[in-house]
Amino acid sequence: MEAKTVEQSDKPVSGEGIYVYCIIESADPRAFGKIGIGGRGDEVYTVHHQDLAAVVSRSPLMVYDPTRENALTHEHVNEVVMIDNNFTPVPMSFGTLFKTEDDTKEFLKDTYKELRDVLRKMKDKLEFGLKVNWDREEVLREIEEQNEEIRRLKSEIETNTQSSTYFARMQLGRMVEQALADKSDAYVRDIYEYLREAAIASRSNKPIGDKMIMSAAFLVGRDQAATFDQKVQEIAQRYEGKLSFRYTGPWPPWNFVTIRLQLERSAVV
Repeated sequence: MEAKTVEQSDKPVSGEGIYVYCIIESADPRAFGKIGIGGRGDEVYTVHHQDLAAVVSRSPLMVYDPTRENALTHEHVNEVVMIDNNFTPVPMSFGTLFKTEDDTKEFLKDTYKELRDVLRKMKDKLEFGLKVNWDREEVLREIEEQNEEIRRLKSEIETNTQSSTYFARMQLGRMVEQALADKSDAYVRDIYEYLREAAIASRSNKPIGDKMIMSAAFLVGRDQAATFDQKVQEIAQRYEGKLSFRYTGPWPPWNFVTIRLQLERSAVV
């Protein structure tokens, strides 16, 4: 299935093109304001094929660097479409450009069946993000209180420094790290289990740094958003003083479906 896209390069390509932010289900023309990427104040509007629409703006034909400003603009358009206009957008990957509106319509036509299927699956679904950090020192204190073997070995090392060996310290370090890993896994399992009934699906992302133990996205039905929000507040209260929760959303379903164009072929993933 072919689609004309801008070839990847480090240099701008001359001429004007069509930047695509997302796909929505709409047969009627829509406009979303002069919020297009590139800082020119380009109008964001829809290009249609039957009951599908690509949300687009005019743009120079160029390869956009994923700077913070550009990425936030791409995300902001999707959020305006979803929050202010009550659509469920299927996001396009950052930097997707077609040469003309006709090429955009051809893409919609060629991928109509696949796009309709994805839109049906994502209809009235929202994404929420959840990052969980822990107080490592507080957790260590709790582990020492609960683990007699760690307490014993630590006491021996502290009271018999001359006879303490490198290997004893290594053993203690391994025991502590394993206990921390087990504790982290237990926290994360409990959080997922508590939120599971209010979410349709979840996706785990790699935590960043030593303090973060969980980074996840949850797909939630619009009618369950308030319930999910309440359950996040409840699980946060349960672990108050040990874990801190950073809860964001609602967002378009970035982590669950994104349309990417690669090597002159289109794919829905």
